[in-house]
Amino acid sequence: MKRARRTFLAIMGLTAVGVVAILAGSKQGLIDSGSLKVPDILTAESVKVSIASAVTKNKWLEAAAAKFESQNAKTKSGKPIDIEIKNVLSGTSMQNILDGKLQPVVWSPGEESWTAQFNDRWAGGHNRAAMTQPCKPTIYTPSGLAMWQPMAEALGWPSKKIGWKTLIDLAADPQGWSRYGHPEWGKLKLGYTHPQYSNAGLLFLTSSIYGITGRTGGLKAEQVYEPRVEQALGAMAQHTAKYGMLTTDLFDMMARHGPDYLHAISAFEEGTVRMNLERAKELRWPLVFLFPSEGTFWSGQPYCVLDGTEWVNDEQAEAARMFFDFLVAAEQQSLAVQHLLRPLDANVATGSLLTAENGTEPKARPETVPAFQSPDAATSAAIIDQFLTTKRKATVMLVLDVSGSMYGEAIRAATEATAAFLKRLDPRDRVGVMVFNDSVSVVSEVQPASLVAEGLSGRVLNLVSGGGTNLHGAVCAAAKTMDEIRRAGQASGENRLYGIILLSDGADSIGEISENKMFQTCLPTAIEADGTKVFAIAFGEGAGKNVLGRIANVTGGAMFPADAISIDQTYLKISAEQ
Repeated sequence: MKRARRTFLAIMGLTAVGVVAILAGSKQGLIDSGSLKVPDILTAESVKVSIASAVTKNKWLEAAAAKFESQNAKTKSGKPIDIEIKNVLSGTSMQNILDGKLQPVVWSPGEESWTAQFNDRWAGGHNRAAMTQPCKPTIYTPSGLAMWQPMAEALGWPSKKIGWKTLIDLAADPQGWSRYGHPEWGKLKLGYTHPQYSNAGLLFLTSSIYGITGRTGGLKAEQVYEPRVEQALGAMAQHTAKYGMLTTDLFDMMARHGPDYLHAISAFEEGTVRMNLERAKELRWPLVFLFPSEGTFWSGQPYCVLDGTEWVNDEQAEAARMFFDFLVAAEQQSLAVQHLLRPLDANVATGSLLTAENGTEPKARPETVPAFQSPDAATSAAIIDQFLTTKRKATVMLVLDVSGSMYGEAIRAATEATAAFLKRLDPRDRVGVMVFNDSVSVVSEVQPASLVAEGLSGRVLNLVSGGGTNLHGAVCAAAKTMDEIRRAGQASGENRLYGIILLSDGADSIGEISENKMFQTCLPTAIEADGTKVFAIAFGEGAGKNVLGRIANVTGGAMFPADAISIDQTYLKISAEQ
């Protein structure tokens, strides 16, 4: 956009010059079509610097980029610089760069451990490093826990130090909050993001392991596999009510469903304070950001110029480093404080927003709250592996629309994405499949994924479309089946996550069960943290997003708009939820 504006102004200037020249030349008969020169601004392309950045600091980066460009910064050759900020997840963007699907000039994940993983994996398939210089920190974004203020006060906040061990012991206690005088709150309900995709999730699990082992650094892969670590993570997982891909989604769940749904989540300070400032009217109680006493990650939001790759040229690398120098200058570090981030330099004031009234500790610094050491690539891989081993396993029912409107590309894309999802399931998950058009049919009863996932993938690929859309009947049938399975599992002592994945491209056209009857008799009247959640995929432009969104909302699930292009990514998001 900025390059277009520059070009427009230059063209206007050239036009004015040309008119004057024509008027002057016409009097003397001296017009020479080759005598008019195009200004350099029209011939010099801007240098584009694309930055794939973790979400936490993007508002600051966008504001800083606008200031940088307003100063007409230019490379040594005189070319203007355009900065483009793209929001990404740390883990997903790393994988996309490795796969060649994402080719930014700068990659800026949320924390340094991602760069260690990236360098290790890049080295295995390339003859040269992706970066000629080490990644550098841009700003501090401390990670910790966001908790409802009365619950934090029950633990002793703000006068008493609260550690990771406090949380782990609470999660392992079958009496739950009774140990702190609040039996009415029941057992701890914890939420955190999936460490394969999310920076906050990886840091949360790493911090928990530091708390279990009593370390602040030097964590090795073999220590992650120690029995005491596996036991503690397993206990914590049994009290995890919600996984996810984005911390913002977990915050949204806390705002919409309140303390009955989630008690605490893995979070960054910035997100916690922002919730108190921007969504206070939606919150049952204020939130508190806890700096755990054993330490935390002071994430440096590293800035990595990918100048060793084939897609970044020397001038882009030059421009990228100019923008980095701009970011770490005192003025932009002060600007970061306005976006709820902490400056690298302790001499830069933290301002009037990072305060106790807004739910945080204004004087916290790496000098006062110990900084955990980032794990190396092997240790990070072990942490993710241990998470997959200890996490609550899922029981999932796939409910697929195979009505006539799903013909052609729609049924092909939906079945291929569903088959891929089935193959990604953990062998210890359980899965069943229903389909619906005029009627509702069971393709496969719920069984262990280890036994049926591969075969079901092939059966799903062979589904064909035709007939009407018995959406309400399908929802009721799936909800009844899953409710029976869940109650039987809980009675036998199982502690699993239960979910229905509902994919449809339209509204109910059969009328066998009315919409009101579906909501009144088939779906829960109140959200249960351990109830069956519906993850609805509204497939295509004509999908009934309103009713699908309501179905998801009343169960504590989520609705995802999708099409033939985005359906794979949608299923990946749902995988992170379960």
